[in-house]
Amino acid sequence: MAEPAFSVCVYCGSRPGRSPEFAETARAVGRWIGAQGGQLVYGGGRAGLMGEVADATLAAGGRVIGVIPRTLVEREHAHRGCTELHIVETMHERKRLMAEHADAFLALPGGIGTFEELFETWTWHQLGYHDKPLGLLNQGGYYDHLLTFVRHSIASGLMDEHQWRLIDTDRDALPLLQRLVTAAGFPAPTSLDEI
Repeated sequence: MAEPAFSVCVYCGSRPGRSPEFAETARAVGRWIGAQGGQLVYGGGRAGLMGEVADATLAAGGRVIGVIPRTLVEREHAHRGCTELHIVETMHERKRLMAEHADAFLALPGGIGTFEELFETWTWHQLGYHDKPLGLLNQGGYYDHLLTFVRHSIASGLMDEHQWRLIDTDRDALPLLQRLVTAAGFPAPTSLDEI
């Protein structure tokens, strides 16, 4: 298999959520990454949105690196079909390895694990531990209340505008993915419509 054109670390739920659109979008993200010759880096599970994005990336010919803690192998149903599956001992090791393999980060809808990964990666960026682009897919307004709260934090003087500008948000996965990959220094990819 050829060297991947780029690597996108995707944070998302280990559950499918109630809306079928969540899974449809996870599959579209995976298809896009695979069709562009890219690599998915993610939490290594085959359940929920995690499994959808991984399966779609593999089906489209992309590489998939999964990273999962040993204690979650059964709970999140480790995806044994990954191109590389790393079983690690701690969540800290999981997140470090995922970040090291990524050129950009994208958060899809998810629960507290996704929130924690998003905020830690965002914090690392503002502290200068990395300068990789970070995106938040606000699909169907899923993150509207979170984004309102972030604006409230800025208005309250506990965050700065420059911190807000470190994260790219969109309701549509395609332009967001394209911007993230381009911001990471790779040639502008083709669109999903051309796949």
